[in-house]
Amino acid sequence: MKKALTTLACALVSSWAVAQNQLTISTSSENVIIDKHIYGHFAEHLGRCIYDGIYVGEKNTKIPNQKGIRNDLVDALKKLKIPNLRWPGGCFADTYHWKDGIGPKGKRPSMVNTWWGGVTEDNSFGTHDFLDLCERLGAEPYLAGNVGSGTVQELTEWVQYVNFEGKSPMSNLRQENGRAKPWNVKYWGVGNEAWGCGGNMKPEYYANEYRKYATFMPDGNGAKLFRIASGANSADYNWTEVLMRDIPHELLAGVALHHYSVTNWQKKGPSTEFDEKQYFGTMKQALFMEELVQKHSAIMDKYDPKKKVALVVDEWGGWYEVEPGTNPGFLYQQNTIRDAMIAGVTLNIFHNHADRIRMANLAQVVNVLQSVILTKGEKMILTPTYHVMEMYNVHQDATLLPVQLKSNDYNFESDKLKAVSASASKNKSGLTHVSLVNIDPKKEQDIIVDLKGMNLETVSGRILSSGKLQDYNTFENPNKIHPVAFNGASLSGNQLKVKLPPASVVVLELK
Repeated sequence: MKKALTTLACALVSSWAVAQNQLTISTSSENVIIDKHIYGHFAEHLGRCIYDGIYVGEKNTKIPNQKGIRNDLVDALKKLKIPNLRWPGGCFADTYHWKDGIGPKGKRPSMVNTWWGGVTEDNSFGTHDFLDLCERLGAEPYLAGNVGSGTVQELTEWVQYVNFEGKSPMSNLRQENGRAKPWNVKYWGVGNEAWGCGGNMKPEYYANEYRKYATFMPDGNGAKLFRIASGANSADYNWTEVLMRDIPHELLAGVALHHYSVTNWQKKGPSTEFDEKQYFGTMKQALFMEELVQKHSAIMDKYDPKKKVALVVDEWGGWYEVEPGTNPGFLYQQNTIRDAMIAGVTLNIFHNHADRIRMANLAQVVNVLQSVILTKGEKMILTPTYHVMEMYNVHQDATLLPVQLKSNDYNFESDKLKAVSASASKNKSGLTHVSLVNIDPKKEQDIIVDLKGMNLETVSGRILSSGKLQDYNTFENPNKIHPVAFNGASLSGNQLKVKLPPASVVVLELK
């Protein structure tokens, strides 16, 4: 009997040990910094992102604004610590001619947005409006140049218009339009999705086009431009290979990568009324980012072992069918706990590869795709994705702490994914932050965290979760989902025990 009880006890202990997720956090001598620009955003002339989103017009008396930019949106993005904003596209960038968006607004020519809904735009939001917005936000502008339908001269003159301080035709024109000092824009995209809407180019052809355009984009005012090549569509590794091989690296600061968490491009599924099968498929695509980053980085390492060229994931996020009754070309979708899961695991992946990923842009900032903000007239709501990015911004410019994670599986039908995602950092004030995500919608996850002799004394945290994966904030109930204090972590010596509820995002602070 005693032997049987002993055997049973050992089995229970063994079972408990197997059930635990194990995370080891250690210090690193490499001092890899999680670049704040990983937390960038994206604003395209698409649907209600610019017009009726960011820009409501100078004559609007119902929505508080400054020069047509709504004030509540600016305040929210400041709290988010948005480090950079990409504009004007996207596919729109390669049909946009910047000179149509400067000068007196009443004299600007109209254009048809052939990519997104076929709407006619009056160009009332242009270069000055965007760059002034970035100044208000304290964010770096990231301008996407027109390579698809533009010319080398057009892009060269845009660089001169916004950056050149001396006397020149373009700087004189800028001054005539009311701006004396240049904005000194550092980040420039040389085209967008050149493999698709940016021209349906082959990589060898685009590499030559890039070389030509980049050559005539002058550095100025003592600052070197950060030129970013139009990068691969998801797993097109040959595209990255050709660009890294054929473009002189002195002309190349970053290579882009685009990947959306889409299970079926022909039938993307609803944004709120989805089932667990659709959720599992979406998370599988979100976690595929890990493999993409590893493989694209390995190619870049072959040509750039010192990692001077950044991998720039300047479009990422969830993409579903539009909300019923809305324009299909406007890509307006709701934002649920599923989107919080996408944001949490993706940012953890970016953190853990911060030696190569030094910039990224969530698509998109307001009213389009995986937005952080939704607007409806005078009303504005913050989405679950907004809250994750606000919780996570403690990692901006902090030193990466390497993690080793042994995770339980999240099982669905005959497939499985790792249930837990994690990353950690230490900021300049000496605070350690740990981000944890449990994507399993049914099971809580117990995690044992080994802190490797860090001598930490206290732990606190916040959590984002809700009753169902399909929950979201509405204009009638804008605070249904928001971060609250997390009490599921206990610290004893150099060991931290955490209980992660199902489908939850947690950020812990240790000191």
